[in-house]
Order: sequence, then C-alpha cells, then structure tokens
Amino acid sequence: MTTIHLIHGEPAAAALRQALQAQQAACRAAVQTAAHVMALADDLTVGPLRDIDEAANPGTAQRAAFWQRVDGECGAANERDMAQQTLAQDDCAALMALESDDANVVIWHTHDAADQLTLRRACYRLRNMPQRLNEVRLTAADLAGTQAEAAARLQVRLADAAPISVLRITRLALEWQEAKFANGETRRWRDNTFTSGTWADLDAQILDILGEVAPPSESGAPWLACDTLGAALVRGGAGFTVGEPVVRWRLRELASTGELRLRDDLCAARAGAQDTRASRPVPVHAAAHLSFSR
Repeated sequence: MTTIHLIHGEPAAAALRQALQAQQAACRAAVQTAAHVMALADDLTVGPLRDIDEAANPGTAQRAAFWQRVDGECGAANERDMAQQTLAQDDCAALMALESDDANVVIWHTHDAADQLTLRRACYRLRNMPQRLNEVRLTAADLAGTQAEAAARLQVRLADAAPISVLRITRLALEWQEAKFANGETRRWRDNTFTSGTWADLDAQILDILGEVAPPSESGAPWLACDTLGAALVRGGAGFTVGEPVVRWRLRELASTGELRLRDDLCAARAGAQDTRASRPVPVHAAAHLSFSR
C-alpha cells in the first residue's frame, strides 16, 4: 500500500525523503511499503486566496500575479523568481493528483502559520475522503539544523502518524474556507486562530524594528540583513514567518514612499541629520541590507 507524505516546503520535504529512505533501508524487504513525499511550496500566509480551489483554478492566476509583483520589481526575473510565480499552479496540480489517488496521506506540520494553512487546505481538498487523512505534529526543533539532522529526527517520528478525526477534518476545512473568503493581504496565526492582516500592519512593524537599530555613521554602524529582519518580525508578533522576498518587496515599497532610502545596491538607511530633503520631514528608519540568496 502506497503512502503519500505531504509537507510544506522543499527543504522539509528533502529531509523527509531522506528519513523515509533510511527507514526503508533499515526494514526487511518483506515489510517495506511504498512511500512518496509531496511538497507544497506556495507560502499561503501572504497574497490572495479566493478562488484558489475552484474549478480551473482561477485563483492561481491571481497568486502568480501577486508573486510577480513581489519578485518582478528588481529588474529581469531570475529562475528562482519564475519558480516562485508558478508555485500556486504546481500546488494545485499536486492536490488534484492527490484527490484522484486512493493512497493514505500523512500530513506533516509544525505550528508555523504556513504549515497550518497547508494542513487546512489538504483537509479541505480531501474532506470527502477522511479515512485517508493522517498527521504527524512536529515542533520547529524537529526541522532545525542540517538536512541530515532533521532527517534523523523525522525518521523517529514516522511511527507517530495518527488518523485525523472526521470532526477535526471538518473544522480544519471550514477554517480554510474562512481564510479564503476573508482573502486578507496577510494571514496571522495567533492563539490557534487565523486573522487577516494588511501590508500596512507589516510595514508599521518593519519601521518599528528598523527604528530600534542605530543609524549608520561614518564609522560604520551595523546593517540589518533581510533574514535578520524577517526573524525579528516573527519575534515581534507578525504572526507568520515573513520570507525574504516579501521583506525585500516591502522595503522597496517603503522606499518608494520616502519612509526609507535605498541605494543602487539595495541597501536602505535612515536619513542623517545632514539630510536636507524638505519633502520628508519625518525621520527615515534605520538601515537594512538587502543582499541575500533566496
């Protein structure tokens, strides 16, 4: 009997594949079962969701346009940018294949907002086949470290797969429908509940965090990298993991309105006392360094 293991994100999926391979190698051939890992990579915490599960998947075009907006403002899109823009379509195709199959499904998820949305979406898509649905509840620590370290921990957790009750499947499917209907700009996961947020909310938090960093000086003050800023947003209560592409996009948007200053190398800095621009009397927030690999 084939089992399909569903998990959010390709890095986590790679670790899970390694865990399954190690498990199969440790088992006798007579007791081995076929297993397939399916990664859903679209970050559902941001961007439009309405119509994403409708016939012909009209919502995928909306999400592709959203990711193009996020990625396409730094010049020509690279391969990673183009891949980002097709994630919604790829995920929809994977879920359609999952619906047409009859294999048992194990959904692996942490308490992260993106994982929780992936769990709810899978339950919605398979709500009429509840007997197929199982889950493994992970902590962030289970996926921490190198791929090999995460795989070793996931191998131990393979035995923890447990059925999801029909009542819980129904509730999770309903919560997914509510998230789609709300169609917020962002989705925050707090106190086991999703609420919609706006880019203005996120921008305000970014400016608050950057404002706490000392502005650059001639002697060279620290700059805040995008991944560091994203982590600070999570610690500060953003309610979801803010990926570097989104952080970069919001910094560009803030710079376009004069809240930040950006150099050609995509570094942002607070305006110094010597800045005499009259168009922005309010102080510009602290530095953010935008050089990173996605």
